[in-house]
Amino acid sequence: MNLSAPSDQERVVLLVDDMPASLDFLVQALDRAGYTVLVADSGERALRLLELGVPDAILLDAAMPGMDGFATCRRIKAVDAYAHVPVIFMTGLAETEHVLAGFDAGGVDYVVKPVRIPEVLARLATHARNARIARLAREAVDIGGHGVVLVDSHGRIAWQSPQAARWLGEAFAEQNGHPPADWLLALCTASLPGGGETLALRDGRSLNLSPLGPAGLGESLLLLSPRQPGGSPSGRLALATLTRRETEVLSWIAKGKTNRDIGEILGMSPRTVNKHLEHVFEKLGVETRAAAAALATRGLDPAE
Repeated sequence: MNLSAPSDQERVVLLVDDMPASLDFLVQALDRAGYTVLVADSGERALRLLELGVPDAILLDAAMPGMDGFATCRRIKAVDAYAHVPVIFMTGLAETEHVLAGFDAGGVDYVVKPVRIPEVLARLATHARNARIARLAREAVDIGGHGVVLVDSHGRIAWQSPQAARWLGEAFAEQNGHPPADWLLALCTASLPGGGETLALRDGRSLNLSPLGPAGLGESLLLLSPRQPGGSPSGRLALATLTRRETEVLSWIAKGKTNRDIGEILGMSPRTVNKHLEHVFEKLGVETRAAAAALATRGLDPAE
């Protein structure tokens, strides 16, 4: 299956509006475009639906009685399980302050009511595809022994891979696994030669947090890498010697993807994928895709 282009059966959109009947034309247009449309008439109802299943994108009315769209978006972004879902605001409030409020709440885009179908479909397709590829890429990093954290403009964790959550939970156990927001923000925004900060883990290893730069609207990525006592690479895959792109390629190899699949997912040619793979083979001391995949899946050095 081509993960970079979800099939029609997989594409699900959650439409949140206090008067959904007035948007029947939009529901019909989305249905014709191949989307499965879930409808909620309030922010509370939307949150309940999200507990049942995670859509590819959310179209959210900004002005609703009770919990408005901005508050609803903040609640959505506070839950790791669906914080990655792109939220596109639908609003008749086109003033700059309202647009900024939508972005500050965690939205990725907005369309002005009355909505124009071609515009909605174009924005929806772009954001849903980008979010899915980004999510899969972040999750794949865990296979290679790394963790990834996405930090928003306020220093809050917008998303973290499972491995990153385990490490931060251990390092910041006294804070219930939540690093201080000001510390995270400083780590993401400061120019730190040498690669960020180092934390101690209970098993004697250290955890290096390296800023990877901007990853979207006001968001930044951190890469978490474990090290053995004394600063030597972990007995797990020594991926510190791999570039970020080589790590991504190896992760997808471990998931059984072909060079063509990986090229489509990462936005590069199969020839470029093969060149990265040659470097991975050389650094890991292996000669075949199967051997590289086995190392990535088991997380062991060749000597082990």
